[in-house]
Amino acid sequence: MSITPLMPVYPRCGFRPVRGEGAWLISEDGSRALDFAAGIAVNLLGHGHPHLTKAIQDQAATLMHVSNLYGSPQGEAFAQRLVDTTFADTVFFTNSGAEAVECAMKTARAYHQSQGSDRFEIITFKNAFHGRTMATISASNQEKMHKGFMPLLDGFKYVDFDDLEGAKAAIGPKTAAFLVEPIQGEGGVRPASDAFIQGLRALADEHGIMLILDEVQCGVARSGTLYAYEQYGIIPDIMATAKGLGGGFPVGACLATEAAARGMVVGTHGSTYGGNPFAMAACQAVWDVVANEEFLAQVRSTGEKLRSTLEQFIGNYPDLFTGVRGKGLMLGVMMTHETRAFVAHLRDNHGLLLVAAGDNTFRVLPPLNIGDAEIQTFMEKLSAGAASYQMPQAA
Repeated sequence: MSITPLMPVYPRCGFRPVRGEGAWLISEDGSRALDFAAGIAVNLLGHGHPHLTKAIQDQAATLMHVSNLYGSPQGEAFAQRLVDTTFADTVFFTNSGAEAVECAMKTARAYHQSQGSDRFEIITFKNAFHGRTMATISASNQEKMHKGFMPLLDGFKYVDFDDLEGAKAAIGPKTAAFLVEPIQGEGGVRPASDAFIQGLRALADEHGIMLILDEVQCGVARSGTLYAYEQYGIIPDIMATAKGLGGGFPVGACLATEAAARGMVVGTHGSTYGGNPFAMAACQAVWDVVANEEFLAQVRSTGEKLRSTLEQFIGNYPDLFTGVRGKGLMLGVMMTHETRAFVAHLRDNHGLLLVAAGDNTFRVLPPLNIGDAEIQTFMEKLSAGAASYQMPQAA
């Protein structure tokens, strides 16, 4: 048998972590790496955070899973907490970001169809990443995700990111919603402009369509506010969140206003594991830590410090780096060429974990509770990596 026991869909590297301590991962061979990838913006409190760990341990000993056929005091309690701290009136819990986006798209279609409308098309934006299900890859224009899975699902139009006039021109009689990441993650840590997000809100209001935000990666304090929409001065109709929501435990959520959720009635949607007591305990522990202004202010301050340090640093290597962008502790360093070789060099030779992204950018996504010592170590490793890196020769 030639196929590996784990289906070979990931280009797995040689680093094999078995334990984590704060901002560090330890491999099975004992080597240590500074984790400024955080599981791609998931481990927002680092590894082994005592409050999160205890909450999960206590819940595991109490109740891990029950069917959603029964009442959910755990789900109700955390849903109320989300309602109290966001724009939303109601929440559906999922197990992942892709599922949260799927629920968001269903919610938008159900809204229109509950009123007797046949609107179903969703306008999305180029170079977005919304997940790996059939619907979420169909919502992206990226051919690399389409290969092998054709035909795609109907009902999506692609427009250039941050192009308000293009979005306006794409609206038609069947348009049901806009779906947009306020900060594109996989697309290269590209924050949308205020004018774009505010303009989408205005267009949605004008045409009676839904504004869906995909805050799977940029949400849960990552951008310096609980959710990035707060920084744009708008309120979405529907929002998908996941990644950092459980601090490492798989959980997501679709949040909506009461009006937007009017079509989501009994029997329209479901999830076997969604909102299970185990996941809710993790979410409550995360919210205990992040949902307060002191923590959020620290994220903003740390993000500004890290960004400033990076901007000063890249001036030493104009042949490698061209700029820094992002918000809070979701930062992207733009390079003069494709980034994966440099990210691998840092990992394999300098014990620094980062994440490659599109647009010749690598992501800097540390735990949100990092301090000055971790930033200093990060810069030392990045500097050593840049100094020792041999840029690939053009073909």
